[in-house]
Amino acid sequence: MTRIRRGYIAWRRRTKIRLFASSFRGAHSRLTRTITQQKIRALVSAHRDRDRQKINFRHLWITRINAAIRERGACHSYSRLINDLYKRQLLLNRKILAQIAISNRNCLYMISNEIIKEVSWKESTVNGVARRMNSGKVE
Repeated sequence: MTRIRRGYIAWRRRTKIRLFASSFRGAHSRLTRTITQQKIRALVSAHRDRDRQKINFRHLWITRINAAIRERGACHSYSRLINDLYKRQLLLNRKILAQIAISNRNCLYMISNEIIKEVSWKESTVNGVARRMNSGKVE
């Protein structure tokens, strides 16, 4: 009985997987079973690290903003700045604030000072009537 050659579908599938793994080292780019395992592992790692990259960039932006704010004065902090931004309903996200902190620090200082002035002024007034403040305590 003569040998029957397999169809082209499985061969084409394996070729496609080998092209994906062509940059892998050793048996990871030559053996079909190993290639499929490494492909699954590579795709899982890529998916996980895309999410991790977002978290890492957010940490970096927060660190840059906090460093720039604390460099100016001890009474300012990152958490206070973000809280005041939310109170004032400004649409400046952490990425933009970090870029401003790197490229133009004076602009960031102006933004933070204006926000702190306005929020503290609003907190010191109740129903449009100014309240007297002594040593940081509202009477």
